[in-house]
Amino acid sequence: MLSTSLRLTRRWRVLSLSCSRSFATTTDQPRIPQTIIEKVVQKYAVGLPAGKLVKAGDYVMIRPEHVMTHDNTGPVISKFQSIGATRIYNPRQVVFTLDHDVQNKSEKNLKKYATIEAFARIHGVDFYPAGRGIGHQVLVEEGYAFPHTLTVASDSHSNMYGGVGCVGTPIVRTDAAALWATGQTWWQVPRMVKVEFMGKLAPGVTGKDVIVALCGSFNKDEVLNAAIEFTGEGISHLSVDDRLTISNMTTEWGALVGVFPVDEVTLQWYDRAVKKMELRTFASLTSPSSIPPPPEHPRINRLRIDALRARNLRSDPNAEYSSHLIFDLSTLVPYVSGPNSVKVANPLPTLEASRISINKAYLLSCTNARASDIAAAAAVLKGRRVAPGVEFYVAAASSEVQQESELAGDWDTLIGAGAKPLPAGCGPCIGLGTGLLEEGQVGISATNRNYKGRMGHPLAQAYLASPAVVAASAVKGYIAGPHSLSSDELPPACVPSFSTVDLSTSTSSTATKALQKEAVLAGFPITFSGPLLFAPQDNLNTDGIYPGKYTYQDDITLERQAEVVMENYDPAFAHIAASIRTSQPSDDSVSVRTGIVLAAGYNFGTGSSREQAATALKSAGVPIVIAGSFGDIFKRNAINNGLVCVESPELIGDLTEQFAKDGKRGAGGTNGEMTVDKGLFAQVQVVDGVLEVEFPDGKRKSYVIQPVGASVQELWLCGGLEGYVLKSIQAANW
Repeated sequence: MLSTSLRLTRRWRVLSLSCSRSFATTTDQPRIPQTIIEKVVQKYAVGLPAGKLVKAGDYVMIRPEHVMTHDNTGPVISKFQSIGATRIYNPRQVVFTLDHDVQNKSEKNLKKYATIEAFARIHGVDFYPAGRGIGHQVLVEEGYAFPHTLTVASDSHSNMYGGVGCVGTPIVRTDAAALWATGQTWWQVPRMVKVEFMGKLAPGVTGKDVIVALCGSFNKDEVLNAAIEFTGEGISHLSVDDRLTISNMTTEWGALVGVFPVDEVTLQWYDRAVKKMELRTFASLTSPSSIPPPPEHPRINRLRIDALRARNLRSDPNAEYSSHLIFDLSTLVPYVSGPNSVKVANPLPTLEASRISINKAYLLSCTNARASDIAAAAAVLKGRRVAPGVEFYVAAASSEVQQESELAGDWDTLIGAGAKPLPAGCGPCIGLGTGLLEEGQVGISATNRNYKGRMGHPLAQAYLASPAVVAASAVKGYIAGPHSLSSDELPPACVPSFSTVDLSTSTSSTATKALQKEAVLAGFPITFSGPLLFAPQDNLNTDGIYPGKYTYQDDITLERQAEVVMENYDPAFAHIAASIRTSQPSDDSVSVRTGIVLAAGYNFGTGSSREQAATALKSAGVPIVIAGSFGDIFKRNAINNGLVCVESPELIGDLTEQFAKDGKRGAGGTNGEMTVDKGLFAQVQVVDGVLEVEFPDGKRKSYVIQPVGASVQELWLCGGLEGYVLKSIQAANW
């Protein structure tokens, strides 16, 4: 370790360099190109400096159009009440949908559902009861997820809204409580990835096959925590239902957003939706009638559709993307995911030749249980029966979908062929209710996740496929395609045609950052500085940071958290951190915050959503973490608790080359130590976007980082998101 005197010397040098504070201006800037996603976020960002244009990497406060919670509304209510909130800031912003455990008729679950409904009635919140459908489908049907809007949900599959051109993204429960109380929360705009579709799908190939192939072919975190914009002439050949399926499973691909453009296909879909709304009454819109016409739907109506046509958003020609993937749809055959991983995918002909027997089949979930999906399955089952020994479970994505399928005769076709109906809801997709996979069984499903144990027993095997393939497998008793699938009309069953362009090394992003400086809020440190410790490990999960055995010890103190931090990764870490803390002087400057600067590899904080992973590090004297990248939920929990997170792949690369064993992360330092303490010192100017590191040989190197915006600064000054909510409530005199 460094001596105390040397650390004090460096401490005073930082103070002398950081004693001035200034507010950057944004006037006279050239127009900065934006993607369509950045433009939508711009509309919903609040408190931006004059002239500030939202770009990837920016931290912003957002006031989304809507926020949805489902069965997890109960814990959000508890969080909402625990932070002192008594009323919802904007009841029209909030939506409750009960959809996960709808088969559970126990007294406990019914009481929970009744409590949520009562809370909704008291606060004037739109409420959709169990049986109405899966929340994501309801939000699309009822227009809460609408083109060119920003809608969030406390569920990972809110990406689905991108199928209709809505920027949908997941939030955690603390964010939901903050949104209820204040109408806003923070968000870091993800890096932008362009996925370009060329060509046209062959007959029998669907949107499900597209996203299954993408998840299986690009399975090295290429789009992790990214915002995907789908483009290309191939999009015009994809239905809205296909788009919803693809956007839905961008979650499994690793992205936080997956947005399709609003084109004529989208607009015609909404035209039909408006027409269906008009047909909900006996009144005639064209002839006199004693029955008055129905009121316009508050969200899906002719005025809004006409406005979309008149002013359609597009990405600017020179908008920046971190990477660009091109996919020729005409080269794709039906694909199957699994077993037990979305990162494993094979062409259907390959698996069909293996005749993999199945025990259960599933047509349900927000991914593939819309009317077109049920119709595709019914076409396969018409005149046939589910194979002996196979159980085929079906549940519509919503009650409206089921009604439409019943009117078309498709629902009766499935039931008549031996399918077992379930109520509209999530059910087996998340391992709840009837029909779960048992030990040793094999299932094929039109859902979105086939993780080990998710749909039942951990020793079962689960595959994912399109509705037609699921139905055909249910009929034949093994994984197979429908009889209508003609090999003559399909391309060869080989790897589909992909090409990629890596744009991450472009200098334009750095130039953009230089054009837009962040303001500094009074009281926020200009610089974080201190000894740098390096954990040369990728995917260091939350259990490594804060062991699970302590997670539910509700009476554990912050001091005790500091004693066990990183215990499962390196038992010596807490002692090293404590030694550094005792040698550091107390902060005596507003401009500089001293402490331990922790550096780590990629996807830091992956795993569970436990907040203690962030609070334990902060309690151990770590005010800032630098990583190649972060698990998104960890980053949200960190910032919600006042722990600053900064990404610097370049620094992590340099540290790995010099201090990791064999120049690779995963085996500790050069001497096998899990925490590298070689006398490095870091100064992180988080607002200016500059990171300077002094190496043991005295050499210094500067790195460009994403500046920390005003939204994160304000959360830090308030001690975290809960403190921010309390401040907002007090300011409003609630």
